[in-house]
Amino acid sequence: MRENSFLGTGWSFPPAFDNSNDRLQMSAGDNNITQSIDLVLQTPVGSRSLLPTFGCSLNQFIFRNIDGTARAQIIQSVEQTLLDCEPRISVESIEVFDIDVAEGGAAIALNILYRIKQTNTRHNHVFPFSLIEGTLLNTGRRALP
Repeated sequence: MRENSFLGTGWSFPPAFDNSNDRLQMSAGDNNITQSIDLVLQTPVGSRSLLPTFGCSLNQFIFRNIDGTARAQIIQSVEQTLLDCEPRISVESIEVFDIDVAEGGAAIALNILYRIKQTNTRHNHVFPFSLIEGTLLNTGRRALP
């Protein structure tokens, strides 16, 4: 962990405690960057009062039809977000692909290929983005007529 200290160290995401010593779990190096990407993409823009530009606007695509235009907008949004919020990486490519979900729901995933600037190593990160409506969740109960 010491050799990658320049890549950053921070709280694990989501925050968790180590049961053996009741301390907060930390992440470092490549793992810290991966968790940072997840955190940035899951945070809606404007939800942090002290960092109003932090986050991604993926939530605007939740109930949209994901056609070619929406896919291009998602890629542009994610690329700009990572450029602004994660300075340790350079995004090389982003792909949007469909994931089959039963019961009429839909989901997409983002395949993000990036390079860590300090080490010049390439990494691949898949970020699942669910488009399942709250009314289509499979809870085991019958829907009301």
